[in-house]
Formats: sequence, structure tokens, C-alpha cells
Amino acid sequence: MKKTIKDLNFEGKRALVRCDFNVPMEDGKITDDGRIRAALPTIKYLVEAKAKVILMSHLGRPKGEPKAQFSLNKVADRLAELVGQPVKFAQSDVVVDENVRKIASELQNGEIMLLENVRFRKEETDNDLHFAKELSELGDIFVQEAFGTAHRAHASTAGVAEYLPAVSGFLIEKEVKFLGDAVADPKRPFVAIMGGAKVADKIKVIDNLLEKVDTLIIGGGMSYTFFKAKGYEIGSSILDENGIELAKEIMDKASKLNKDLVLPIDIVVADKFDNEANTKIVDVESIPSDMMGLDIGPKSIELFNKKIADAKTVVWNGPVGVFEMENFAKGTRAVADALAKSDCISIIGGGDSAAAIKKFGLEDKMTHISTGGGASLEFLEGKKLPGISVIEDK
Repeated sequence: MKKTIKDLNFEGKRALVRCDFNVPMEDGKITDDGRIRAALPTIKYLVEAKAKVILMSHLGRPKGEPKAQFSLNKVADRLAELVGQPVKFAQSDVVVDENVRKIASELQNGEIMLLENVRFRKEETDNDLHFAKELSELGDIFVQEAFGTAHRAHASTAGVAEYLPAVSGFLIEKEVKFLGDAVADPKRPFVAIMGGAKVADKIKVIDNLLEKVDTLIIGGGMSYTFFKAKGYEIGSSILDENGIELAKEIMDKASKLNKDLVLPIDIVVADKFDNEANTKIVDVESIPSDMMGLDIGPKSIELFNKKIADAKTVVWNGPVGVFEMENFAKGTRAVADALAKSDCISIIGGGDSAAAIKKFGLEDKMTHISTGGGASLEFLEGKKLPGISVIEDK
């Protein structure tokens, strides 16, 4: 068990909090403030605990240089609205300077400040300990609340813990609990649904989960590599050439472990990658050579839904079709609806799956939606995440 903010007394202490405010922006406006909202319970708790709250985050990829379009000033404005009190934005091209130190030293109990984008300094992604020390000198306690970057050993996610005691915020605590329980002690039957395009990207996750799940469902672009490995015609469907042998190995391993490996049995094929394409439904053994698969068919939906209905824990990472196009969103929507209706523990592994859940308006029907796509994959793979490892044990 890792220490959380509830394990320490924060009154009068400077809480240096690493958040994930890497929000999407368009024309200088935040288009989705979900990541800011995700940090609110921790920020509000620290305010009420009379801490001096110093927040830090990255935004985008400024590549170690100060760039106005990647400034966190808009995040500060939005956060102030959401938290219902002023947020002092410590603007500085070097993130930490004399003025920033002055603002931090004059912060009163219950007040909030936000540092400039930590990736304005190249030392951030190098996990440079000199920069980590500069950051750490602003605080008394380090609070890790950025699961989306917890798989990165950066100055603000891991380095600062060399100099300060480290605890988790509520978001990290929740991520570790749900993903950790799913891997270590899931309620059974345990079903994993893996989608996305490349087998190679998720081979280690699939390999690790095969040891633990009762059923593994493969959908999305990845399934065509499995069909190719079975010797089927896949037309112009997406293919991970390097993943064909891996797919064979996964199928062999599932068979040896007596695991239920489920592939689609019918799919929606189209004559081009376009929402207005001509389509038809075919069995997977009958994909025309001049067409491509873009979604699972009705028989596959029924099969997947039955597996979900019988499950007690479901981890879902990756859509089962091109859900961004309405005509190829039916399969992904059906999986989302089945999870929403189920009484299982439903864990959505960030990235495109989380985007699909949001698009269908089903966020509040899921047990847990991970805030970190890459981090959740590495966690499910069984890797130790640097940003989690630095948190002190109870």
C-alpha cells in the first residue's frame, strides 16, 4: 500500500503537486477540461487541509523551449473557475526563478499557485536532478497526481521524490487500486478486451493478461493480423506485418493455457476508408480481396456481449472498429453499452477507449476510466511505473 495525502498533516505545509493538465487546445481554448476536473478532489482536499498548494504540469511538446502556445495560463484560468478561488499563475520561461520562489514563499494556507509548463525546460524529460532540486525547493511534500505521465521518469514525476517525501493524490490512489486489483486479484470471470491497430504495441500486455484472464477478446484493427495468421484473406484491411508471428504465438499460448481467446466471427467491410463507403457484412473467412474491414458485425456483437454479460471484471483497451466514423461505430458502441448495463467492475484503459466512452456519454456508467493510456498499458503489462515507485509505502 502506498501513502496518500490522507496519511500526512498538510496544515501550513507547501504541497508540491504534479498534475496532468495536458489538455487538448484549439485556437488557444481548452476543448476538454476532463484532466483538470480529475485533479479537483485532491486540490480541494489540500486547500481544506490548509496546505499551500503548488501545482505543476506539462502541456503538449514544447521540446525544452518556452513557447507561448504551450503556456499553462489558460489552464490556470479554467482551474480557478472550477475550484472557485483564485489561482496564482507563476509565469516564467525557466519555470523556477526568483519571482516564482517569492510567490511560493508568500503563499498562505489554502491558496493555490500553478507553475509554468515544466517541459519549457529540456531538463524535465532528461530527469535532470538539478532541475528536480529546483522544483523540490518550492515544496515540503511531493504529491503525485499525474497518472498519465507516471510511466515516465521525469524531473517533476520522479526526480523531485529524491528530495521530498512523496505521497499519492486521490486520482493516483484510484488508478493503482483498480488497475492493481484487476491484475493481482480480479473478480472472476475476468475478461480483457483488446482493440487498436498493432499487435506489436500491445503484445506484452496481452502476454501478461493471458496468464490472468479467463477470456481474451481481440477486436479492432488488430484482429485482421490474427485472421492473416490463420491464413484468411483480409483484403485491404489494416495489417501489422511484424505482428503475424506474434499473433500465432498468442493463439498457441492461449490454447496451452486453456484460455478462451475470442476473435470476431463477422465484420463490416467497406470499399474505402470513408464514412460514405459502400459496405456489407461478411463472415471473417469471406473478406473480399478488394475491401477492408472497419467494424465488427452483428454476430460478433452478440458474441462479445455474451462474454461481457457473464463477466465480473472487464478491462477494455482499444476500440473494436473505426468508431470516429458513425457508420463504423456500432461495434464499439455495443461493447460500451454492454459494459454500461453490466454489474461487472469495468475498467477502461485510457486513450481511444476512453474517448469512445465519452463520445457515447457513458462515463458515469463505468467503474473506472483511466486517465493515462500509455501508463495504464504499462501497468497492465506488469511494469513498475517510475512515478508510482517513488511514492512511499505505508
